[in-house]
Amino acid sequence: MERPQFASDEAEDKPLDPAAEKVRRKLVRFIAINLGILFVAVMAVLGAVVYKVSFSGDAPETAGDSPVPAPADTPFVEAEIVLPAGAQILSQSLSGDRVALHVALPDGQAAIYIYDVRGRRLLGRYDIRAQ
Repeated sequence: MERPQFASDEAEDKPLDPAAEKVRRKLVRFIAINLGILFVAVMAVLGAVVYKVSFSGDAPETAGDSPVPAPADTPFVEAEIVLPAGAQILSQSLSGDRVALHVALPDGQAAIYIYDVRGRRLLGRYDIRAQ
């Protein structure tokens, strides 16, 4: 089958009128600027991903952060944390070798005790008071 010939095939080779050429140039400039912005944005995202991946494994592992359980030959540790009589532990938080205890004291006040688990000693007491 033969392709039909259209009179408009010859019209495609004619130059555009000045108004259409101006619109075409604006569109090409708009596309070029947007592609440049998109390229910069993609490079920023890739740079952030590479930065995160390259520096994520450098943090030293502290005791208690390891997902591997302690070996069987690790001795069982027993220790006492001495609190005032009548005190009640409201919450606790463990970070490495330190434990923070939020305690309600018998006089109605609250305090935070920080203990060193490995050293088995009190590191500090922070009284919580309203102003």
